[in-house]
Amino acid sequence: MKKCVVIYNPISGKKANFKMMPQFIKILNNHGYEAEIIYTKYKGHATEIVRDLDYVDLVISMGGDGTFNESVTGNFMRQEKLVCAHIPCGTTNDIGTMMGYGKNILNNLKLTLDGVVKNIDICLMNDKPFVYVAAIGKFADIPYETPRKLKKNIGYLAYVSEGIKSFFNKTRLSEIIYEVDGVEYRGLFSFIIISSANRISGINNFYKDVKLDDNKFEVLLCNISKKKDIIKSLYLLTMYDVSKVPGIYSYKTDNFKIKFIDIPRKPWCVDGEKLDDIEKRYEISIDGSLKMMMPKKNVDKLFVKK
Repeated sequence: MKKCVVIYNPISGKKANFKMMPQFIKILNNHGYEAEIIYTKYKGHATEIVRDLDYVDLVISMGGDGTFNESVTGNFMRQEKLVCAHIPCGTTNDIGTMMGYGKNILNNLKLTLDGVVKNIDICLMNDKPFVYVAAIGKFADIPYETPRKLKKNIGYLAYVSEGIKSFFNKTRLSEIIYEVDGVEYRGLFSFIIISSANRISGINNFYKDVKLDDNKFEVLLCNISKKKDIIKSLYLLTMYDVSKVPGIYSYKTDNFKIKFIDIPRKPWCVDGEKLDDIEKRYEISIDGSLKMMMPKKNVDKLFVKK
């Protein structure tokens, strides 16, 4: 029998799902897996668990986007990487929605186990992996500044509430020098996003044609600072591709370097969590070695290699 370890973050999302764990294990058993459930106890625990695991056939992270990030980070610390999967049960679940999951956790597990294993691109920021998005500047601190209790009580509306507060705060511009494909640029920007996803912050089709195995990621830099222009740009982002929004510069690349003239006031938000390291220089590259088991539903849309 194959072996599977499920890493479960019991505080992700609005409520824990302890009662359905026996059914979860039964589904794994029916698909030929001997299953072990490990509950995370603190930030970074999932990273430690995956890093130190003996070899298993499959490791499933069960939680929010941050839990999956921790699991992937632990996987990158291993000499022999494991096949991973992610069952979303967080607040926003951008990754899970992109992959084709719904709200039923047990059904999502069946979709995974009946799915396919694909190599996916993982971005590295100063050699630290992130799964789908890193952001800094206006609104970027909302995911990690929003109180966990508020997220549990009202879910995604907690982010909306904090976003409204952030909107009325002063928008600060950071002077940066950045390099894309060997060409250097300089400017003042209020917001920066680096991503490999078509759903970000609950916005579907943020980019219209994202592939998860093309050895590329997307970079967005925004110089908008006036409140009326922020409202306009947010509306346009829900309607059109980012390249059509005034004040936004976008690139598709496999190597991006950025230098802040002054140290950023707040940290990056990486896969919904705060990046503890605040530096002036960052280099983002890409690695395509991670194997992920996922539903078949959106594979044709998300991958170049069939």
